Amino acid sequence: MEYNIIMDEAAIRRALTRIAHEILERNKGIEDCVLVGIRTRGIYLAERIAERIQAIESMSIPVGELDITRYRDDRKVNEIDTSSTSGEGFPIYGQKIILCDDVLYTGRTIRAAMDAIMDHGRPEMIQLAVLADRGHRELPIRPDYVGKNVPTSKSEEIQVALKEIDGIDEVKIAHNRG
Repeated sequence: MEYNIIMDEAAIRRALTRIAHEILERNKGIEDCVLVGIRTRGIYLAERIAERIQAIESMSIPVGELDITRYRDDRKVNEIDTSSTSGEGFPIYGQKIILCDDVLYTGRTIRAAMDAIMDHGRPEMIQLAVLADRGHRELPIRPDYVGKNVPTSKSEEIQVALKEIDGIDEVKIAHNRG
């Protein structure tokens, strides 16, 4: 497999700073806004965006973590751990929820995240921020904030590495040979 780095640490930092500014502009500040990171890498992106908003506005924005395991449509019912919680620990009712994830592909992860949120409350609206949008939607899902649009073939793969988990910040595209 052949890899090309399409975003390095500096590019990721710039993209997240731009997303933070876009969130502030679109929502006219952060009143009634909550950043919600989809486990695993989305939570770290949400926390980084929150840090940038804090630096820009000198105000903190709530950050929540969302486990969508129970809501995924690629798991059999008997494989699902029903003890996991989703959407708890952050305000939902009447809030502008900004979902954060690393890569947007088919849209199925985002659909599962919206289902999890709606099961726990009724937000004013849900917005979507992603680090990389690679296309190939299977559901009518469109991001509001995008770090980088990366047109890919279905045989290619986008791999996001973040310091918090992987020890390095980079986004790679993997090209399958053959």
